[in-house]
Amino acid sequence: MQEFLVQNIAPIMFGCMVLMLAIGYPVAFTLAAHGLIFGVIGLSLDLLSPSIYLSLPDRIFSVMSNETLLAIPFFTFMGLILERSGMAEELLETIGQLFGSVRGGLAYAVIFVGALLAATTGVVAASVISMSLISIPIMMRYGYSHRIAAGVVAASGTLAQILPPSLVLIVMADQLGKSVGDMYAGAMWPSLGLVGLYALFIACVSIIWPASVPAIPPEHRVRFDFKGYVRAGLTLIPPLLLIFLVLGTIFIGLATPTEGGAMGAMGAVVMATMRKRLSMSLLNQAMHATAKLTCFVIFILIGARVFSLTLYAVDGHLWVEHLLTGLPGGRISFLVFVNFLIFFLAFFLDFFELAFIVVPLLVPVANALDIDLVWFGVMISLNLQTSFMHPPFGFSLFFLRSAAPKELRTTDIYYGAIPFILLQLLMVAILLFAPEIASTGRTAGELLKPSAVDDVMNSLSQ
Repeated sequence: MQEFLVQNIAPIMFGCMVLMLAIGYPVAFTLAAHGLIFGVIGLSLDLLSPSIYLSLPDRIFSVMSNETLLAIPFFTFMGLILERSGMAEELLETIGQLFGSVRGGLAYAVIFVGALLAATTGVVAASVISMSLISIPIMMRYGYSHRIAAGVVAASGTLAQILPPSLVLIVMADQLGKSVGDMYAGAMWPSLGLVGLYALFIACVSIIWPASVPAIPPEHRVRFDFKGYVRAGLTLIPPLLLIFLVLGTIFIGLATPTEGGAMGAMGAVVMATMRKRLSMSLLNQAMHATAKLTCFVIFILIGARVFSLTLYAVDGHLWVEHLLTGLPGGRISFLVFVNFLIFFLAFFLDFFELAFIVVPLLVPVANALDIDLVWFGVMISLNLQTSFMHPPFGFSLFFLRSAAPKELRTTDIYYGAIPFILLQLLMVAILLFAPEIASTGRTAGELLKPSAVDDVMNSLSQ
């Protein structure tokens, strides 16, 4: 029994952790407990030295002093202030009327506003809930298919997962050891491509099934005169300026993501003040929700540091690396396997859990296979975005169900999400075979070229 534990402690440790998460134990405490318990087992089996745990305080302090992670509370606070100040409602109303005469116009408006909210808030819950409350009753009133209405709102709200300044990309950059600016630049074109796929899908539906996405009747349209277009411009310009303030300064190198987040939070407060929507109650709600999410992320990250310290001490990273580099087919097999693994685990685990548990185990393998980590991180982030859309556990679907009218059935929400999940997976496939769109500077030919590890594995097999 002792010999079996010595030889298999890493897979046993990982399997027990997954089992406890499946049972429903809190993630942060599950990770920390398994790190400490298997650390004691490893010490009793002489697999590791007690001196390893002297570095644990430094590892935990490094989490608390990580300036990159400061962007998380800044962007969260910015998103919550904007969502509660009524910006989403004004955008949807204005853009909905601009597109009102077009078949599927309200759906296009939801997609466009979802992209704008994603680029200004970066918070999925805020986007999905606000658009559910505002747009779904209007779409149902004008005869939209319930499934199309639910699907387009859930998918557009989930764009906050991948479109900068996404919290997902901030965490992914930290786990991959890359800069947040590089991750933002790499994700920009794939995320905009996803917006284009959503709009193309609505265009196809409007041609094939026009009754499901009707135009607004003429008697309910607002006729835009000069003053109307000026009002529309005044509604659209502030969020566009905020996007430039946050993302533009990051991309041109004037600000770090943390500084961009701080400017965005201040900009959101200014916008709410200009709308005369800022109050102490709104500030208290935003700060309370921001503190909760930040503590949630930090506790998971601390637990992950404890878990990874023990897992690496018992050579768990080498076990994972040997397991994945031994797959036939080299890099392509590894990438396909990883995407299937992420897609499957996303049914049961939250993004933060996957980012702090699974991604650190994949990074050494990706490095060994000479895979561009920015491109790899963007591809995983796109795949993780589907976790918010998976029936029946997707968080976007839960947010939508909590805010949608009772006339919208749960089955309509689930069926409506399926086409958009397929579009997300299509974007993952496009990125897999066209990595240059993630601004990595590498081509599909370079991706498919055998790596040094493949050559070593082939020589060993011979």
